[in-house]
Amino acid sequence: MRAQINGSAAFVAAFLVFSAHICFPTTAHSYSPATPLLEALSNLTEHSFPFCPLTIGSNSTDHQYDCGYNPLCDDFPPDFPPPDTPAVSVFCVDPNGCCDFTTVQAAVDAVPNHSRKRNVVWINKGIYFEKVNIPSSKPNITFQGQGFDMTAIAWNDTAKSANGTFYSATVSVFASGFVAKNISFMNVAPIPRPGAVDAQALAIRINGDQAAFWGCGFFGAQDTLHDDRGRHYFKECFIQGSIDFIFGDARSLYENCRLISIADPVPSGQRSITGSVTAHARVSEDDNTGYSFVHCSIGGTGWIWLGRAWRPYSRVIFAYTSMSDIIASEGWNDWNDPSRDQTVFYGEYKCTGDGANLADRVPYAQKLSDAQVLPYLKTSFIDGDQWLKPYGDSLVST
Repeated sequence: MRAQINGSAAFVAAFLVFSAHICFPTTAHSYSPATPLLEALSNLTEHSFPFCPLTIGSNSTDHQYDCGYNPLCDDFPPDFPPPDTPAVSVFCVDPNGCCDFTTVQAAVDAVPNHSRKRNVVWINKGIYFEKVNIPSSKPNITFQGQGFDMTAIAWNDTAKSANGTFYSATVSVFASGFVAKNISFMNVAPIPRPGAVDAQALAIRINGDQAAFWGCGFFGAQDTLHDDRGRHYFKECFIQGSIDFIFGDARSLYENCRLISIADPVPSGQRSITGSVTAHARVSEDDNTGYSFVHCSIGGTGWIWLGRAWRPYSRVIFAYTSMSDIIASEGWNDWNDPSRDQTVFYGEYKCTGDGANLADRVPYAQKLSDAQVLPYLKTSFIDGDQWLKPYGDSLVST
């Protein structure tokens, strides 16, 4: 989506995670929080030691290489990954070569097509600077990181470099049954100014059905999280962006998530819109899609809308959500098309904070009743009672 918001955004050379810098310590590439992120990402593409094929001695748990012992693997679990079971296979990824794969995409490629097993791609701590694609032929994959502040997949495509916004995603998921736990998805392209052409930069595109995310991070600016198609669940996730940073036409439930705006700060006394949280794309009243945010929080910078009506029947609900004073008093925007005022469904229910005052909301925003909000509060909104529960058992510990 091309931004159509007035205002200006800070142009930065490095992507912001936890203020200005991030530290993802690894044995091979240690650096301090004072290291600029892009420099750190660059360092991660260089091997500190000569790469040698991994072998494991039959009488030892030491990780050995054809050219000798690799000390980087001293703290790696000696009996990991565990053997396959009839229900679960594990594909181990480590940037230092301490298991079978050094890139996430290589592990995904090794997963059998159309597998009915749960295939856990266990990803060790580190930043994996690569573009990852999970095709529809690879269902039932789990990405398991070591913490969303310890494991990340990052890339820097934009709509311009990728020949289209949708293709700029660092990670693209087209398969059903995808799960991610304790990992971050990042697009580290420079933050664009509002209205910039072809500067959209997705961290992830989720096009497959029945996807779930626990304790994950999504970092970007404009169009961070393309919540595209299907039924999706997000629990205790951290989602950062500036303009329309959650967008698409999925049916998704967000529980206990932190939504952080990095939109351009607005000087005191001014009310220039610089960002928006959502841009839902429901196109017909017959479509059962929409976003529901329950027990979430919204903070950060800028003067932003809760949502824009990307398509005429856009549907977004916020319930029990804490909203800081960065939320514009009108709350919502009809994409400058007054005809959409009659067709969108924008609801709020028992939200709190300075940004939750409904007094000056646009006329088409709804203060939901107990009965109106009920269908959007539980996982039944996404039919989660039919598919979600078994996903919680796909964690593999070390």
